[in-house]
Amino acid sequence: MTPATTKTFFEGQGLHFFCLSLLLALLFVASHMPGFGDGTFLGLSTCTWVELAVANAVIHQVYVWLCWRLELDGQNLTRFLGRNAFRFYQVGFAVLILLRPVLAFAVGWSNRGTLPLSPWVGGGIALLLCFPAAYLFYSVRTYFGIERAFGIDHFDASYRDKPLVRKGIFTWTPNAMYVFGFFILWVPAFLFQSVAAFWLAAFSHLYIWVHYYCTEKPDMRRIYGS
Repeated sequence: MTPATTKTFFEGQGLHFFCLSLLLALLFVASHMPGFGDGTFLGLSTCTWVELAVANAVIHQVYVWLCWRLELDGQNLTRFLGRNAFRFYQVGFAVLILLRPVLAFAVGWSNRGTLPLSPWVGGGIALLLCFPAAYLFYSVRTYFGIERAFGIDHFDASYRDKPLVRKGIFTWTPNAMYVFGFFILWVPAFLFQSVAAFWLAAFSHLYIWVHYYCTEKPDMRRIYGS
């Protein structure tokens, strides 16, 4: 790896590490709040479920950074895996992204009843959060495309000529996946009235914006020139 590619490969990752350290510190402070560590699920404590969820989030976002930058800086994944490179990456991405709500719900169920909130109010908020999240998933499938959501423009140059999507939920904001997609991780906090799930959702939603500013935005400047 040349000095130039080393610079682009690690662009934004110093800030990524700093922001992640800060978020982990804040989550650690939150873990000492009353009720945070209460409960178990499937023989594991709430704190263990939180640790698994946080580890999965970090692995997911580091995985995306590594794959995107390896491909963007010389098509290294394609050279090693051939035309199936994107499919291999996509499988790993899918597993990690699907684990995020699964682990969030595990935290919420394990820690249920610890947030001082009426079940009716919590359930109502959880239901409301589902609507924009569902509309996002519909808009991604209908207008944006699942493969573009996975980042195929890092692998296939033909996608780089496609116009920005301004239909469906993307009419409101081009960053709809970051704004609304992670609403689904807030649902367990309110549905189960869980302190731990609340702070996990806050961590996860803030951390995905770290990914946007430290990884995706610099990549978009290189790919699209803006």
